[in-house]
Amino acid sequence: MPVHAFDQYETMLGQATIALELSDQVPDIDTLLVSVGGGGLIAGIAAWYGGAIKVIGVEPFAAPTLTKALAAGRPVDAEAGGLAADSLAPQRIGEKVFPITKSYVHGTVLVTDDAIRLAQKMLWRTLRLVAEPGGAAAFAALTSGAYKPQGGERVAVIISGGNTTAVNFDQ
Repeated sequence: MPVHAFDQYETMLGQATIALELSDQVPDIDTLLVSVGGGGLIAGIAAWYGGAIKVIGVEPFAAPTLTKALAAGRPVDAEAGGLAADSLAPQRIGEKVFPITKSYVHGTVLVTDDAIRLAQKMLWRTLRLVAEPGGAAAFAALTSGAYKPQGGERVAVIISGGNTTAVNFDQ
């Protein structure tokens, strides 16, 4: 039986295990930033938390699938390009994903390709962590100021993905 990459309940349940682990390891966060492509990751995470924390979707300007769906009140076609296109650029958010994100995601922020590239470099230079563009997008929301935490707000960031290629960030 084929498994859909994001728009299948079993996929979302699997993605929710990230939230389970995070809530065990860091139970006192207020906000979680999550990169969004088709929505399976953020839907699973947001469903797990069920509104107990603020879950914010982060998308590239070049692929605003959830942003456009939330504005339209339903999944709609969106641009599908940019630096993170491999992992964050399906043409639309999933039909099964959308009701969950509509209920439990507190909003979205958009980041530029330049902000994603800079976030990748920062992750490498400070942590020696290689992150694909889609995985670095949520971190880019913080580093670029697209998401500005309130005083005392405890923010966590999901850095995920496996579509990396060899890049020399030290140059």
